[in-house]
Amino acid sequence: MDNCIILAGGQGKRMKSDMPKPMFKVLGEPMLEWVISACENAGLKNICIVKGFKGEVIDEYLNGRYETVMQAERLGTGHAVMQAVPFLEKNSDGDLGNTLVLCGDAPFIDSNTISESLALHKEHNNSVTVITSELDNPFGYGRIIRDNENNIKITGIVEEKDASQNQKSIKEVNSGAYWFKTDDLIKLIKNLKNDNSQNEYYLTDTVALAVEAGMNAGAYKSSNPDVILGANDRKGLLQLNTKARMNIIEKHLENGVEFTCLDGITIERNVKIGTNTEILSGTILRGNTVIGENCKIGPNCVIENCKIGDEVNLNYVQAFKSEIEKGVKIGPWVHIRPNSLIKSGVKIGDFVEIKNSTVGEKTAIAHLTYVGDSDVGKKVNFGCGTVTVNYDGIVKSRCVIGDNCFIGCNTNLIAPVNLGKGVYTAAGTTITRDVPDYSLAIDRGVMKIKEGYTLRKLKGKI
Repeated sequence: MDNCIILAGGQGKRMKSDMPKPMFKVLGEPMLEWVISACENAGLKNICIVKGFKGEVIDEYLNGRYETVMQAERLGTGHAVMQAVPFLEKNSDGDLGNTLVLCGDAPFIDSNTISESLALHKEHNNSVTVITSELDNPFGYGRIIRDNENNIKITGIVEEKDASQNQKSIKEVNSGAYWFKTDDLIKLIKNLKNDNSQNEYYLTDTVALAVEAGMNAGAYKSSNPDVILGANDRKGLLQLNTKARMNIIEKHLENGVEFTCLDGITIERNVKIGTNTEILSGTILRGNTVIGENCKIGPNCVIENCKIGDEVNLNYVQAFKSEIEKGVKIGPWVHIRPNSLIKSGVKIGDFVEIKNSTVGEKTAIAHLTYVGDSDVGKKVNFGCGTVTVNYDGIVKSRCVIGDNCFIGCNTNLIAPVNLGKGVYTAAGTTITRDVPDYSLAIDRGVMKIKEGYTLRKLKGKI
């Protein structure tokens, strides 16, 4: 059985926030979630997360997905792993068991690196395998000391402050991620000492302990130079977001998505976009959004957890947890709220809000209209200022509007109400009861005119 321990006890004081550092977000998701996803994609399901500062925040976020243990005192990375020894002991699996140790605030570890480093770890029968990266400027990182340039075995990790001039020229550095044989990790972690200036237990010391004990220690150099990246402050967090943002945009460019300007564009990592779709400036795509081919999204759209068909044009649209079918044109300044279905060929104009409603094929909602909790048929035309009045202060009710209806300007539909097929409503009408098929509904009352009334109001002003 292969396990994973994720170290997520960091406070991140320089972030100047009352939140665990691994919970800060990169493209909308906590850094911890990026690490968990990499593990899951590599087939690691047996995960233990070491929490510390504000550990309850991590527990609330995980909601029981994975086991957590508490590091009550911050006494180093080795001490953090010590808290997970009971987890290791019950999941050791003898000689076959291996454990990956990762940092919860290094979000760019990837599943390929995890899988390939495990394969090397097993192939060479290593007790510990350090995942490394090569940097052009390795200043500040622990250097990897190999037996020789091409040897997979290593003799230790030398920190910047302790490195000789020759060692400082080494560009291969420690990423902070390690594979261990689980039983050997238990032994090594119990032998760690804290005889250093910080009085902390360092996980890096396990490498030297393994070598001293005659165990195999090796290193896997990842082809992903970003595995080492983390953030200690807001500036670093911004750099992570910028890096992730550009990596994702480059992936979409390779897949045939068009960008003519990247200003304000943010696309989260689970978003899927079809070929020949154009993403315009100011557009934010979140969650599990799927966008079809030959669409034009933007400028200034926010789309979250939506499914969007082919040949859709969205301009200044905010849409959430909804589906928009093929050939729909929406905007500008339109809000599509959750649980809405906009069927093919629909046209929606400026200052329209749709909420928890189905809008049928080729329906037109030109402007200044609210459609909430409604089921609208096909080829319906909404006049300006139409409102489905769905809430009476206690309960929300639905309106049903049949195919081919024509809703006059400033019509109020007081839910629950049902308009049959081909119903017309006169401008200014308030509908309070069902209207049968092919009827005209008119409700205007009697207009009264009081001549001379405003002369009293305007006395002395004209």
